[in-house]
Amino acid sequence: MLNKLEQIRQSGLDRIAEADSLEMLQDIRRELTGKKSELQSVLKTLGSLEPDMKRSVGMKANEIKAFFTEKIEEREAQIVASASVIEGEIDLTLPGIPVAEGALHPITQMCYDLNDAFTSLGFELYSEDDISSEKFAFDNLNFPADHPARQSMDTYWIEGTEDKEGCDRLCLRPHLTGGSVRKLILDGVPARFIYPGRVYRNENTDARHERAFFQYEALIVDKDLSFSSGKVMINTILEKVFGRKVNVRMREGFFPFTEPGYEIDMECLVCGGEGCRVCNQNGWIEVMPGGVINPNVVRSAGLDPDEYTGFYINIGLDRLVMMRYGVDDVRFFHSGDLRFLKQFK
Repeated sequence: MLNKLEQIRQSGLDRIAEADSLEMLQDIRRELTGKKSELQSVLKTLGSLEPDMKRSVGMKANEIKAFFTEKIEEREAQIVASASVIEGEIDLTLPGIPVAEGALHPITQMCYDLNDAFTSLGFELYSEDDISSEKFAFDNLNFPADHPARQSMDTYWIEGTEDKEGCDRLCLRPHLTGGSVRKLILDGVPARFIYPGRVYRNENTDARHERAFFQYEALIVDKDLSFSSGKVMINTILEKVFGRKVNVRMREGFFPFTEPGYEIDMECLVCGGEGCRVCNQNGWIEVMPGGVINPNVVRSAGLDPDEYTGFYINIGLDRLVMMRYGVDDVRFFHSGDLRFLKQFK
């Protein structure tokens, strides 16, 4: 048996030396050390040998296996080195090949800028999974049972959970606000946090709308919080992001999770307020809903609405990026077209 092992060793060494490509070497590796190799066949017969012979054969077989591994690695290095040799003369005066530089996506850049702005004001950064549930996306946020947003025409429900309810009925999160309630339940109050992420809506796409897009939510919850604190926060953040004062207006708007709620618009920076297809020719573009947190949402988080109140803003991150760079179609940012994206390095 020991003689047979020595023959396997020598035969294997010759085969390794003959290998002239990495592919061939990998085949040889399997043949010499794999489960169907001669070496493995010898090891399977150990049970039938005398104890002394079993020990000698086992040690010899393991030595040969380690020997094959070492020699294969040496031969692999030789093959790689030989393939790297450049034949002929080298002209050292030729210019080098420039290394392609990557860059952050413009939406990611905007997200990081907002993170810096909010954290400088004492906000905490929060994140959550893209999968939500009926309870957190709708029930906790004061959405009535017959609200259109609960229908499949608006929300992407996860297959197999459509007939369930509450936490068992799962969906791609249609907004970030449900995660805010979860954060309040987990960490309590006072709270001051930001929550960026992708959301999903089953809707038609156009210059201002996508089915998957980015939102950026900020929430303050505390005792004796004034409405003016939210207004100051909006103005401060937009000034930090755009580097100058931005004209803002607040219109009354209804959202189940706010009371009162507001549509917060900024002057369209694509057209300078003169009117374009991005702002529907009116010079203003909605960038975020916001308002005072609804008492029912406060109760959903296990808090007393007579003691605590809060202020939401939910920024349309994609639209802010459009305003920053004067882009008139949000779909460009999600196209994957490098000709477009390379402009934002």
